[in-house]
Amino acid sequence: MLHGSGHGPQSWDAAAALLPPDWTTLRPGLSALLGGREASFENLRAALEAYCAGIEGPLHLCGLSLGGILALDYALRRPEKVKSLVLIGTPHRVPRAALALQNLVFRLLPKSAFRGMAFGKRDTFALGRSMKNLDFTGRLGGVACPALVLCGAKDRANLASAKYLARHIKNAGLKVLPGTGHVVNEERPEALSKILTEFYRAQK
Repeated sequence: MLHGSGHGPQSWDAAAALLPPDWTTLRPGLSALLGGREASFENLRAALEAYCAGIEGPLHLCGLSLGGILALDYALRRPEKVKSLVLIGTPHRVPRAALALQNLVFRLLPKSAFRGMAFGKRDTFALGRSMKNLDFTGRLGGVACPALVLCGAKDRANLASAKYLARHIKNAGLKVLPGTGHVVNEERPEALSKILTEFYRAQK
């Protein structure tokens, strides 16, 4: 389970606690995976690859936002290591205008405002710069595993992307959660755990 840039691995705790007790969930912190390196997409990609290489057998990858981007990228590059893919509030390409607006807002925030986020202020900007040209358009047919795309109905920034991902990834299902925003794992942990349980049991 890979978290987004605005949250940490603890954002999965409530949903993970409601999954079947005999299932093992791994919730790495993206900042910890970097081990002090700059928070660029290339460094995160390499860190995730090294982390997954240490896990035996194929993985069920589940990611939200930035975590979803990393999961999708890994599934495209290492299809033999991915058994299934769940993408939550995940863009299929990084919208430059929205990124520029976000950066403008972030510049006005004090460093203390970033304490609850995955990265500090400097690394948040570095990560944004490294991802400004990221675009999965035209590559989604390369996803070889079963996939599920989730999005909150109120997550207007990612709802169109969710539908795009579901249309262009083979064997992908789409679920839109009513009355829910971007951070599905914190807003609707019970609903998310039920959806994940049904999806993963169908893969066995």
